[in-house]
Amino acid sequence: MEQKKYIAIKDLVVYQITRKLSSLAWKIYEKMDWHLQKIIGDQFITSTDSVDANIVEGYRRYHYRDKIKFYYISRASFCESVYHWLELLLERNKISNDEYTEIKLVADELQIKLNNFITTTCNQINKNNE
Repeated sequence: MEQKKYIAIKDLVVYQITRKLSSLAWKIYEKMDWHLQKIIGDQFITSTDSVDANIVEGYRRYHYRDKIKFYYISRASFCESVYHWLELLLERNKISNDEYTEIKLVADELQIKLNNFITTTCNQINKNNE
């Protein structure tokens, strides 16, 4: 019987990209004044940090169905962060086009990796049900 190799969370590419996204979001958050942090910034950084936090929580769950639940939450937080808060910051001229482009490039890469990660986990569920 083939033994599965355990991959540390820090070695997962999807996790590494989420950490990069969080770092870029933090750079944006740090530049905000207190008022902007309270209005938009807190929700932006919370939703961004939730992406990697839910990947970690799901990854450490035993059952695949538990894992997938947290990965779906991670994807929803990703969408909130990138498609709402980041876009709102750009629309309101609270971040530069360069900052937007930098974080959007990472987000575009993450979207693909996160969807692939979820699909792989779902395929494991289907494989175990056969």
